[in-house]
Amino acid sequence: MLAKTFGSSVYGVNAHLITIEVDVSQGQHFFMVGLPDSAVKESQQRVEAAIKHLGFRMPRQKVVVNLAPADLRKEGAAYDLPIALCILRASEQMHSDKLTDYLILGELALNGELRPIRGALPIAIEARKRGLKGFILPKANASEAAIVNNLDIIGVETLREAYDFLEGNLHIEPLPNQTRELFQQNSENYPIDFSDVQGQENIKRALEIAAAGGHNVIMIGSPGAGKTMLSKCLPTILPPLTLHEALETTKIYSVAGKLPHNASLIAQRPFRSPHHTISDVALVGGGANPQPGEISLAHNGVLFLDELPEFKRTVLEVMRQPLEERKVTISRAKVSVEFPANFMLIASMNPCPCGYYNHPNRECVCAAGAVQKYLNKISGPLLDRIDLHVEVTPVSFEEMTSKRKSESSKSIRERVIKAREIQLERFKNHRGIYCNAMMPPQLAQQICLLSEAGKRLLKTAMERLGLSARAFDRILKVARTIADLANSPDILIEHLAEAIQYRSLDRESWGT
Repeated sequence: MLAKTFGSSVYGVNAHLITIEVDVSQGQHFFMVGLPDSAVKESQQRVEAAIKHLGFRMPRQKVVVNLAPADLRKEGAAYDLPIALCILRASEQMHSDKLTDYLILGELALNGELRPIRGALPIAIEARKRGLKGFILPKANASEAAIVNNLDIIGVETLREAYDFLEGNLHIEPLPNQTRELFQQNSENYPIDFSDVQGQENIKRALEIAAAGGHNVIMIGSPGAGKTMLSKCLPTILPPLTLHEALETTKIYSVAGKLPHNASLIAQRPFRSPHHTISDVALVGGGANPQPGEISLAHNGVLFLDELPEFKRTVLEVMRQPLEERKVTISRAKVSVEFPANFMLIASMNPCPCGYYNHPNRECVCAAGAVQKYLNKISGPLLDRIDLHVEVTPVSFEEMTSKRKSESSKSIRERVIKAREIQLERFKNHRGIYCNAMMPPQLAQQICLLSEAGKRLLKTAMERLGLSARAFDRILKVARTIADLANSPDILIEHLAEAIQYRSLDRESWGT
């Protein structure tokens, strides 16, 4: 007898429907076809043990399991549950005809219990798109899949529960969709605030500009000046995630298997801070079965690279293309996968190996030329892609002990949101552009118009600092953001001057 149901396979951040067919007929042996990997082939032992443990029998006939389409590689242990249920149906130990109404996935333990799977959210989206009635999956993943509406999410803990539900012996209420409630509850719960940072008003101003326009930032200063703490505060002043952005980010974490425990929706902007020993593949993504890297996990949020010169040169250089295109494409012989990578890059570094070059109180002990050699670890093309270069000086004792309360993240965020609203209105007819940092050069030339005095100022800066054409575009975009924060329709001289001062690492005399 032939039995059929549906599963799914995840490639990149999208799911593809897999048809699972089982035929039990006269003969011997167990056959699995449809390009399964080792984990899928090994399901025979897990399925047989689970079926026997629950008091059913494994048919001693010819069993053929087909995973279609046959030219798509199937990976992982999530096909255990649908294969087991199809075997029970094909061997007439199950009488229900509901198998074709549901998408079914789950990894079986030998005693019939179910273990969690990866990618429940994109799989649920695919099930709804294909018009299936529901999705039967491990209970541990049910709340994640329940983000998708108009789909019955049936969470089960064992093979027996799934069997009884399909046979009508057990009623399981579909999990309710609470996406908007979860989103509202968790969108603004941050453990840190800008009011916790004493002093550093000029750095806060630079981060406010970065948040308002989606610009990349590099902070350079001595150890203990507050670079890391300021960076961790940045997500608190970014505009809250929209529901669409939250779902997009949650899909990436679901596919990577990094969704926090008991969390079904990521409602806050991600903050990723990889160690400087990270490899190229771990940063941009890849592997035999391509998985998202840190730049994709930081999608719609912040990627913080602390001690930037300590990262391997090759690791930093692979970020060039994603910084421009806001996506990364991983190509293999048989498959090409695209991961989104629209993130803000925040980097920090010491000015020299000892860390005290330009320190107001401590003397740098580095040898002659060591400072420039240290800075040269960061390539010019990468620095060109970073909009704001900020020098961070240590906080004085008076500022640290001051009773004056610093401005809160909430009040800064309000200004940032107003600036972003101006930009959304500006780019409403430009698909895929939501903030100033995303403007292509030709659009920046049209929107960031300068007065004659502004052109003369920028020309002088270009000549004295030896700026590249890319740096020219970055200055225009930052000046436009500063004007938006001031609610000014035009870029004024003071806006342009402030933008130019954030190119400190372009100065030829820096570090000499």
